[in-house]
Formats: sequence, structure tokens, C-alpha cells
Amino acid sequence: MVLGRAGLAWAAALLLAALGAQAAAGDFDPYRVLGVGRSSSQADIKKAYKRLAREWHPDKNKDPGAEDKFIQISKAYEILSNEEKRANFDRYGEAGESQGYSQHQHRQFHHFHEGFYFDESFFHFPFNSERRDTSDEKYLLHFSHYINEIVPDSFKKPYLIKITSDWCFSCIHIEPVWKEVAQELEALGVGIGVVHAGYERRLAHHLGAHSTPSLLGLINGKITFFHNAVIRENLRQFVENLLPGNLVEKITDKNYVRFLSNWKKENKPHVLLFDHMPVVPLLYKLTAFAYRDYLSFGYVYVGLRGTEELSSQYNINVYTPTMMIFKEHIDRPADVVQARDMKKQLIDDFLSQNKFLMVARLTNQRLFQELCPVKKSHRQRKHCVVLLTGEGDKFTEAYEAFLTFAMANTKDTLKFVHIYNDRQPEFADALLMDEEKYRGKSAVVILERRNNAGKIAFKTLEEAWQGSKEDNFILLDLLDQLRTDPGLLSSETVLADLNDELAPMFLIRWLYSMLDYISDCWDSLFHSNWREMMPLLSLLFSALFILFGTVIVQAFSDSSDTRDSPPSEKEEASAKTEKNDASFSKESNSRIPKKGFVEVTELTDINYNSNLVRLRPGHMNVVLILSNSTKTALLQKFALEVYTFTGSSSLHFSFLSLDKHREWLEYLLEFAQDAAPIPNQYDKHFLERDYTGYVLALNGHKKYFCLFKPHRSVDEGGTLGSCEDYNSSLHTEARGKSSCSPGSRSIKNKLHKLSFWMERLLEGSLQRFYIPSWPALD
Repeated sequence: MVLGRAGLAWAAALLLAALGAQAAAGDFDPYRVLGVGRSSSQADIKKAYKRLAREWHPDKNKDPGAEDKFIQISKAYEILSNEEKRANFDRYGEAGESQGYSQHQHRQFHHFHEGFYFDESFFHFPFNSERRDTSDEKYLLHFSHYINEIVPDSFKKPYLIKITSDWCFSCIHIEPVWKEVAQELEALGVGIGVVHAGYERRLAHHLGAHSTPSLLGLINGKITFFHNAVIRENLRQFVENLLPGNLVEKITDKNYVRFLSNWKKENKPHVLLFDHMPVVPLLYKLTAFAYRDYLSFGYVYVGLRGTEELSSQYNINVYTPTMMIFKEHIDRPADVVQARDMKKQLIDDFLSQNKFLMVARLTNQRLFQELCPVKKSHRQRKHCVVLLTGEGDKFTEAYEAFLTFAMANTKDTLKFVHIYNDRQPEFADALLMDEEKYRGKSAVVILERRNNAGKIAFKTLEEAWQGSKEDNFILLDLLDQLRTDPGLLSSETVLADLNDELAPMFLIRWLYSMLDYISDCWDSLFHSNWREMMPLLSLLFSALFILFGTVIVQAFSDSSDTRDSPPSEKEEASAKTEKNDASFSKESNSRIPKKGFVEVTELTDINYNSNLVRLRPGHMNVVLILSNSTKTALLQKFALEVYTFTGSSSLHFSFLSLDKHREWLEYLLEFAQDAAPIPNQYDKHFLERDYTGYVLALNGHKKYFCLFKPHRSVDEGGTLGSCEDYNSSLHTEARGKSSCSPGSRSIKNKLHKLSFWMERLLEGSLQRFYIPSWPALD
């Protein structure tokens, strides 16, 4: 009797839980979420989804509830776009596998009456979006957000990402540890992300997560899975192991002079942290990774014997963590900060103000753009004072005098830099005009960048720089005049990009890539599941099959071949020459277009599926965007630019009318926000945006595209070239009469440098923008 009462109590509890789950599911109405009726067609549902997804996408809508709204919209579309799920919802008022769940529930209830038996899976109640932990909401990742923001940001800081789902009972067990570790690591500078596999299946598949819960690390665009027990110490160690091992150097009395003296070779300030911790703090390692392109880091354990001289040299308080930055002078720090509790914000503020030397050497174009930014307005003028000098003791005196002058003039509007003429000859020749009076001597130039294309205004000191008092007075007088008279920089020129002096050699880059690949294979061999191991195993067995197959064929080959007399030297040389000629001819012919014309077809709703959606793997469609008024001029220029690439059978060429399919193009460009920002839907110029001259390389199979934006030399003050002669052998299906009017020249100039973009497309070095699915071309 007691057992019967207990059984009834269990049955009542299970029945209430099941009814609660059904009630929670019944509150969600996909028709109401999308704002469509129950008799709506698939086209109406798709149109409503596109409109709402565009409006509520978290990357565009900053409303606090936009993320939940977007998830509901995606969930509603997933149900209504699937006829089977839609029929289930219309019939039972539930979505997806609800009918199967009801049958499963009935079977378990039946088992209860027969033998008091419960399956463990019966207790896995759904944890839907309304019941998700609110602490994870701010960390949720979407596919486009991950590709466009998280992956690039992983080159500055590592990310710890959790893969979870609604039906994951194990996710609940790791939740307390996850909360604690996520909060702790985020304060140190680690990025935190959460992927809901139920709503972001594509992202979960992209990350290689085949089960939930899964934890992984992301750094430098590389994914590493966590395989140990989910406890605080293991997760901290996992994040620390993601970081490179040579970020921070241990410094003692024996090596501190060598470490600080490397500023000239590395062209970086050097940072020393004095602390009483025996190991380097994780916060300091993360900071070193974030600023590794600008600063070199060292750590001094003040409790260690052998650091007394160092602590005494710089008067260190051994009881308080101290951070020092050294620049051109190693005998005294350029800046110091002390705090009992070193916080990330304090360190970031301190380092961001000391990222460069007092007179940094321009070793690459990125450094030049940061130190000498383009002027944005008259109030934001930035001038660079450049010392053009040489290497060796002969130029030391001139450099030291320039450094002393720079340290005495620390205004925010002035940046002092120097270059070596021999390492940047194009830069030096453009500023010195190859005048004989500067040959073998140092010179000083004041310049201001006018645009990102390399245009500058500058003035060169009339005499060579020797560092004398007279030279200092002349330079100081020019800088004072410059504050009131911007027209002092009377000369103009265009500079080519600087050479990257510190770039590693090709052999070293290849060696690093090979080591990374071997490390990935080793990790996969011991940790990955069989699904992840299949490509590696397939490659291994293929190599073994080819190797043993070759041996077997050679072993059983006709022995008469070995008895044939070898050919004479003359015949062998003749055959070798013919073979080389044939191979050269074959290679040359492969680069020649197979046709004498460029076949460009219009992309319409009729051929949309065959030319894009169902395009064979490895094939791409290069689409030119044009309007009725620009059709003839753009097609002619497009044919000229892509003609040399028509020999490739994997490339197809088309054009799309902007007048007919603007909405399709706008939807596609939303996934390339950084490259082509889309105006807000309430922008009055929304329908006036000119996209003519844009070129999209569409990969229909892998669902991504690359974007070419028109060249705009007119905006930068340049003059347009003469109208190109159109080769009579190049034809298009929509060829019209060529025109050499100024309007035709400006339109054709939009496709300037398209051929260089095509070369990068074939190399695979262009940025790719992935989309969930190809929109319909209405």
C-alpha cells in the first residue's frame, strides 16, 4: 500500500512536469512572431522573416531585447519553413519533435505502471530560451558576429567559448564553475563566448562541436578543444596554455642590460614588471599578448636571489608591484606605475600611452599610418618630423641631437620618427628629390599625410641635418610657423608603401606553419573523435595505398623491360628536349583564354539557380553590378579587366541590374558590414546609394562571397586617365557603342585595378563573407 501511494505521487509529479513543458511550448506561436497568417505561403513567410531579421539583428539593433527577439524570429522561421514541423504545429500546437515527445512520454508512463521503471532521459526537460541563465545572454555568439569580429579579435586576446543547448542536462552541472571562471577570466582580458547549438547550428558545426557541453579556446584564429575535467584550475591552465610561451622573459641581474638594450634592434619600448610572485601572473601574460606588436615584456621576481642589483638600480619597492617602461635610455625608465592591485584597466591606460619610442624607426607601412595619421579636420592636424639618416657610427651624432630635440618637444600634434635611407630608398628619394647635397648625410623633413593613398604635403630643411645649435633653431622656428601657417608645407608628392623590414623570411614562415600543422595533427591524434580524424586517416591510408601499389606494380612488371638496351645519349637528350618543349607549350596554352571573347550573361531569376545556387563545387560566378545608364561603359571595361582570366573553366562572368534587384544586393551586403556599410532603413538616402561598379565573386556551394569596391580616384584629387581603346576581339552579349565622353571615363574608372583584385581572388587571399543561405532573386 505504501508502494502504491509512492507510485501515485511519482506519477502525479511526472504528469505535472509534462503538462508544464507542454504549456511552456504552447506559449510560443511562430505565426504571431513573424506576423503572418496560418494560410500564408512560403514566399510570404520568407519575406516576413527577411524583414524582421534585418530589423532585429543584434549587430544592427542596439535594443537590449534585440537578441532574444532575433532568436525567436529564427526559431519561428525554422518551424514554418519546414512543412513537416509546420504541420505538426498546426495539428498539435507544438513545434518540431513534440509529437514524438508525447509518444515517448506515453511509453515511459506505461512502463511506470508495469514495473515502476524510469528511463534517465525522461528527466531531461527542455531548457528553452526563456529559462536560459541570464548570465550567458551577453556572451551569445552568432555566425556573422563570430566571423567578422571574434576571429579578428582573437589575434589580440584569447577566447574561451562554451557550446550548450536546451536539452543538455550535463550543461547544468558545469554551470557554477563556468560562471566563476568566466567572470574571473573576463576581468583579466580573456574573451568569453557562448554558442547555443539549437539556434546557431551552423556556427557549432563550423567550430567542430559535435556534442554539448563543449569548451574550446580560440587564439590567432585557431581553435583548441578542452578535454579535461571542468574545474577552475584546469580552465585557467587551459587558457594560459593557449598563449605563446615566449611572451614574457624572466629577467635577473645577469640579463637585464641585454634585454633593455634590444630596443634598437626590435624598435620597441621594453616593459619590466617587478612583483613578489614566483610565476608570471596570467594578467601580465595576457597583456603581453595584446601588446606584443608594440612592446617587449620582462618579469622580475623580486624574491629571487640574483635580482638585488636590479632592484637597487631602479629603487624598487619590493612590497608593491611596479611596472616600468624603458625607451631609448636604459639607465632610467621613461614612465613608472605602482599599485598594490594591478588591474587590467590601469595597465591598459599605462601601456597605451607608451606604445612607441620617443623617435621610432619607420619599419613598415602600418607603423607609419599609426604614428602619422591622416588629418581629419583643421583642428586635428598631425605632423611628423622625419629624420632621414643612415646606419653606423658616422650618423650617431646627428641621431642623438635629433633625439634630444624630440624629448624637449613632446606635443600631441607632433611625432618624431626616423628611417634608414638604405632600407627605405623609395621613401627617401621621394622626399629628398635625389639632391646631391643630402647624399651621405642626414636630412629632416616635416610632413603631413593628406589621404590613405599616399599623398602628403611636406617641407625639407634646406641644409643637411648635423645636430648643431643652428640646426635646432631652424627646425624650432619652422615648427612655430607651422602652428599658424599650414601652407608652409608647400611641396606635395605620393609615397609608395614602406617595406616591412622586420618581416620573417619565407623559410622561417614555412617552418612555423609546418610546426603548427604537426602540433594540430598530434593533438587530433590523441583528443579528437573519429569524425574529426577521418580526413587525416583518409590521407594516411591513401598515401600507404599509393606507396604499396607502386611497389607491387614494379615487382610484377614485365621483366623484358629490364633487358631492353638503354637509349643512346643523343636519343635521350633529344627526347628530353622534346619533353621540355611539350611541357612548356602545355603550360603556356593553359594560360591563354580558350575563347577570343568574354562571355558575360545577365543574372536573372530564370538562370539564378543554375548560375549560382547550384553552382558546382570549386566554381565561382563573378558578378558586375550595373544600372541601365552605366551598362555599356561598365561592361566594356569589365570585359577588358577580366579577359586574361577567362581561360579558367571554374570562373563564370555575369552582370546584375541594380534597377531590378537592389533589395537582393542590399541583403547580401549586410554580411559585409566592414567593407560596405549599409545605411539604416530610415535613412532618406537609402534608395539613392550608388552600387554601380561593385563586383561580387560568389561561391554558390560554400555560400560565401568576396567584394570589390569601385576605385574612386576623383575623390582624392587625382585626374582620370584617357578613355581606353576597346579591343575589337572582346565582345559581350550586351555590347553597345563605345563612348569616350568624360562621363564614360569616370564610369569606367570605377573598375580600375579590378584585374589585381582578380589575381588576389585566385590566390585565395581576399576576405570572405559567409551567408546562411542565398536569398531569392525576386
